[in-house]
Amino acid sequence: MTQQPTMTDTTALARHRARAREDALFLHMAAADEIEDRMGMVNKSFTSTAVVTGFPDFWGARFPAATIVADADTLTLAQNQHDVVLHVMSLHWTNDPIGQLIQCRRALKPDGLLLTASFGGQTLHELRACLGQAEVEVTGGLSPRIAPMGELRDMGGLLQRAGLALPVADALPLTVEYKDAWALMHDLRAMGETNALAQRLRQPSKRAVFERATDLYQNHFATAQGRITATFELIFLTGWAPDENQPKPLRPGSAQQRLADALGATETKLPN
Repeated sequence: MTQQPTMTDTTALARHRARAREDALFLHMAAADEIEDRMGMVNKSFTSTAVVTGFPDFWGARFPAATIVADADTLTLAQNQHDVVLHVMSLHWTNDPIGQLIQCRRALKPDGLLLTASFGGQTLHELRACLGQAEVEVTGGLSPRIAPMGELRDMGGLLQRAGLALPVADALPLTVEYKDAWALMHDLRAMGETNALAQRLRQPSKRAVFERATDLYQNHFATAQGRITATFELIFLTGWAPDENQPKPLRPGSAQQRLADALGATETKLPN
């Protein structure tokens, strides 16, 4: 049996997260605000919350009554114990996203809510392009530098594959301005989001690569004021643990009224 390749070096990821600064976690703040708004719109009281995250201090402070669970390959979640599970800012690094969602679904009580927030495929597309072109120009090769993140359509499909009902996926794009690409890369380090790919280069990159990438960034993604823009796409997934009382789609052909009657329109036959 062929072993699946590992995307993330979890030791490196933990090391990077340990260096993260709370004042740099503004994207976590945006995700937390959005999640709280969404939970508030649900006509249901949540009494048992679990939060899966690699940033326990931040999320524990935002949800002090919740059970905080590390985003390891095997989640320490008891089955059928929670009416809401939040999987936050970690799914883009996991080696098995479907496995993570399945474990979350099993931890939910019937009709329990799963909400996830993670980076999507448009995140840092500017930096990805500039680093790739710079490395090819300077070294003649190309190495993995930014994690491949799921597109919205693909991420939504994960919910159904994990056995969750009433799946919804949507994206929140955020554009952030920086003085230059060096400031952006410094901020990524402060967020704990630097390169932790298992196939990354294991020796320091030439400074010329980053200098060329900075020039490319300035040439292609600068504002009129000379600052550069960086895209961060937050993807939110919402799904429910299956329950008999949930609304279900009608069977095809079960309609009791003609569409033309409902619209007050005259029905005409199509020509042969």
